[in-house]
Amino acid sequence: MFKLVEDLFLTDTFLIKGRFEGKHGRLSQALDGWRRGFVPVADATLVDLRTHERFETPRVSIAWSELILAHELIDTGSDHYRRHLVAERPRVPIRAFLSGRLPLELSGEVAPQAYDHGGLFQRCFILHQPRFRGLDCEKDLELRCLTQMSYAIVMRERLSYVYDFSDLLERGAEAGDASSGDLGEGRVA
Repeated sequence: MFKLVEDLFLTDTFLIKGRFEGKHGRLSQALDGWRRGFVPVADATLVDLRTHERFETPRVSIAWSELILAHELIDTGSDHYRRHLVAERPRVPIRAFLSGRLPLELSGEVAPQAYDHGGLFQRCFILHQPRFRGLDCEKDLELRCLTQMSYAIVMRERLSYVYDFSDLLERGAEAGDASSGDLGEGRVA
């Protein structure tokens, strides 16, 4: 039987691929507007992050509090003009550490202060060119898709610490030696 896999979700325990049943348009907008306790995913494949065991089920409901990030594998709410406008906005590099059982660190680029804006109305933000530490994505074919994402929809309430490198970029630009590729690659003592 053919299963349409549109969306990807990451929790502390599973990578989940399937189709978010409450989505009408862009996944980021659907998640921002979602006010229920569980996110229903149809035709779900769950991959255990620890054991790499796979489970398939016609439907799974993910507790909102467990969601770390999401991604549209198939862009069903495409808006070419809006995507072009977003691509032209300035971005700053960040490193973010997540709260929860999974010792995960994310890095990438965001709109300035995107992780801190929106208040109660925006529950997530877009992280461009995401990179992961604390999760071995190369060991499993299913997890490898995380390394190929051009963006991730990150759940704001799962962040515990954010290093924002916009000040370093500004200082580096003034000194003439800023390189965003070098930021966020070091370890924190």
